[in-house]
Amino acid sequence: MMFAKEEMHQLKSCYTEKFDKVKLEKVVENVSELPVPELDAAVKEAFDVAYDNIYAFHSAQKSAETSVENMKGVRCKRVSRSIGSVGLYVPGGTAVLPSTALMLAVPAQIAGCKTIVLATPPSQDGSICKEVLYCAKKAGVTHILKAGGAQAISAMAWGTESCPKVEKIFGPGNQYVTAAKMILQNSEAMISIDMPAGPSEVLVIADRYASPVHIAADLLSQAEHGPDSQVVLSLPLKALSHSFTVFARDMMEAISFSNLYAPEHLIVNVKDAEKWESFIENAGSVFFGQWTPESVGDYASGTNHVLPTYGYARMYGGVSLDSFLKYMTVQSLTEEGLKKLGPYVATMAEVEGLEAHKRAVTLRLQDIEARQVASVR
Repeated sequence: MMFAKEEMHQLKSCYTEKFDKVKLEKVVENVSELPVPELDAAVKEAFDVAYDNIYAFHSAQKSAETSVENMKGVRCKRVSRSIGSVGLYVPGGTAVLPSTALMLAVPAQIAGCKTIVLATPPSQDGSICKEVLYCAKKAGVTHILKAGGAQAISAMAWGTESCPKVEKIFGPGNQYVTAAKMILQNSEAMISIDMPAGPSEVLVIADRYASPVHIAADLLSQAEHGPDSQVVLSLPLKALSHSFTVFARDMMEAISFSNLYAPEHLIVNVKDAEKWESFIENAGSVFFGQWTPESVGDYASGTNHVLPTYGYARMYGGVSLDSFLKYMTVQSLTEEGLKKLGPYVATMAEVEGLEAHKRAVTLRLQDIEARQVASVR
């Protein structure tokens, strides 16, 4: 169904009042007009360290522009451009997630996106979590949309009187948020999405050397995201007697199961864990060894925690710098280049019966030949 922008604004406000239990006078805030919130020194330092690590990891993903001369006089290259306007969804249902604000806004900032809209549910007094606001300002967010759920995704996709329309939407969420993203990417809203991301899930592969306490803590850390989160334990040996487990005969069978399941988070808590890296094919993010809890990736190691779920790790990767870029190919031919390549192109066009394609080449080749003849005379 299509809505005018003002109708969409009113509809979204109604949903915000219904689901978030707050009536807002101003639904969208311009971040540049908001003061930097004051945080406890230890909290500020924690988020600053996370920002620096996330920035460093994603900045390192910049690829140098390369140009290739495939034939003499035939030069091709691939260039990147930032996506002009992006929408970042930061959940706020079971917990406020300023870490997600960093995970999404930092690569958008590095990419150079001009309009960055961050949507997150407001508190019942209409305010935004101060840690989310701090991260948003630090990472270059331009607008904050005080709304959650599918209605926030819709507002960013279509645009409203106060909320800019975006071209791509990012972020994790519950089943309704994920469904809204997937529906809208196939609608007249003309948006793309990062991936299906949510509800959360973790798969732990553990052996007899793993601490049962650590395993339980890792499983519970994902379960607390919500009742629809999924946690799975795969054991090549019988190390635990009480848990939801999948028993495997050996590590290869455990990894084979993991590759079929394609978890959002994969924890490999076994002896010499990193030696199994080459066998892992499908996972959003991998955590090796007994001293690498999934929590470090969720917060501050530098990797991104917005990852594919539902088994979509079989064909999607997590959010990265590339997620906020689009690529164009560029080619340029010299006269010599067209003389070399043109006849092959003309032959291929003739095989396909596309005469106009052929003539676009042969007419130029005739001009080159005529000019060369004239110069000899």
